[in-house]
Amino acid sequence: MKHLTGVLSLFLFTALPLYAADLSDLTYATTDGKVTITDCDEAGGGELVIPDTIEGNPVTTIGTFAFRFCTGLTNITIPDTVTSIGREAFKDCTILKGITIGNGVSSIGAGALWRCKSLTNITIPDSVTSIGNYAFLGCTSLTSITIGNSVTGIGFNAFAACSRLASITIPNSVTSIGGTAFYGCDSLTSITIPDSVTSIGKGAFGSCTSLTALTFLGDAPKAGEKVFSRPTHTIYRKPKAKGWGDTFAGRPVKLISEKP
Repeated sequence: MKHLTGVLSLFLFTALPLYAADLSDLTYATTDGKVTITDCDEAGGGELVIPDTIEGNPVTTIGTFAFRFCTGLTNITIPDTVTSIGREAFKDCTILKGITIGNGVSSIGAGALWRCKSLTNITIPDSVTSIGNYAFLGCTSLTSITIGNSVTGIGFNAFAACSRLASITIPNSVTSIGGTAFYGCDSLTSITIPDSVTSIGKGAFGSCTSLTALTFLGDAPKAGEKVFSRPTHTIYRKPKAKGWGDTFAGRPVKLISEKP
C-alpha cells in the first residue's frame, strides 16, 4: 500500500482545521496495475476531484469505508475509470451536497452514501447495474433521483427514510424493488412502476405518508407482505395487463383511464 503526502498528519494531531482536499489526502493501493482508493485524511474538506490515474495507473475502485470519516467534504467527482463504489464508502459524509458518479461505475455498494444528510439530488448513470442495500438510506435532503437505464435491482432499504424525496424515475430495466426500498419517503405523492418490474419486496412503500397513487405499466408483480402501510394509496393499471384483481396488496385497483 502506498500513502501520499499528508496522510500521516491524521495520526499526529487529534484536532485539525479543515483544508481543501486534494490528491495528497488520499491513501491508495495498487494491484495488477489498478488503483483502489482506501482512505482519506479526515482534515480535508470542500470539493474533491478524484483523479483518473495515480502514478500512471487507472483508479478503478473506491474501497470499503474509504471516505466514511471524511466529514468535511462538500462535493466529490468520481472519474469514468472507476467501476465500483464499495460498501459504506461515503457513509456519514453529512455535509456532502453533491456527488458526480462517473460513467464507468457498474455497482454502488451497500450503504455507499448512507446518512449523507446534505445530498440534494443524485444521477445514477446508465453504466450502473445494481444499487446495493441501504445505499442511500437516511439521505434526508435528497429531493430527486434519476436512475440510469441499466439498473436491474433496487436493494433493500436503498432509499428508505429519504423524507424529502419528491421525484424518482424508475427505468424499464428494473425487475425487482427490494423490501422497504422506499420506506418512510414521506414526500412521494405518486410513482410509476415500469412493466419490467416483476417483484416488490415487503414494506417497499411503507410509511410513505403522502403517497396517493401508484401507476403500474405492466402485469401485476409478485408482492411481499405489507408493501403499503397507509390506507390512501390507489393502484392504477393498464386495461390489458394480466394478473390484476380488484385489489393489490390490500389497495384498490383501477384503470389508468380512471385516474383523477
